[in-house]
Amino acid sequence: MSLFLQSTPLAPPARLQGLAPVVAANTRVLVLGSFPGAASLAAQQYYAHPQNQFWRVLQALWPQHPQPGREDYAGRCAWLLARGLGLWDVYDSCEREGSLDAAIRRPEVNDFAALRMRCPQLRVLAHNGAESFRHADAALAALGLAGSARAVKLPSTSPANAGWSFERKRQAWHDALAAAGLVNA
Repeated sequence: MSLFLQSTPLAPPARLQGLAPVVAANTRVLVLGSFPGAASLAAQQYYAHPQNQFWRVLQALWPQHPQPGREDYAGRCAWLLARGLGLWDVYDSCEREGSLDAAIRRPEVNDFAALRMRCPQLRVLAHNGAESFRHADAALAALGLAGSARAVKLPSTSPANAGWSFERKRQAWHDALAAAGLVNA
């Protein structure tokens, strides 16, 4: 007697929806990730994974201004906005299993043109990692900022970027934000 196993086609991963931008009229630097990781999507908060160094790097840049704790996400966003920073991602939606950028499939890019009116002082797109930076020129063009703003590729604060020490990441982020006039050189 032979036993044949019938294979069932795997269902494609569910389409994931990203987070809304965190921006204000005074946003001068927009930090762009690729797409929120699983922990961030579950919490509906940017950089929610406890191993992600994003919030820790920023606190190190403004030690004289204590950042609200993890339990106060709205306070953290207000703290960020008060410093001229905004947050968003390059992708509005995608299919992905897990949290790695390499697993992103069928991404849809965010509507950068619609964001322009909300951020009249925007001058720098700070890309948190290589996947985001792949869209630097297109994002600047969509925002109507080609030639008047710049894009900067920063080392990812993701725990997957273990090749960079915290201090090296902090220095790179400091240099970029100092060039934008948000921290002292």
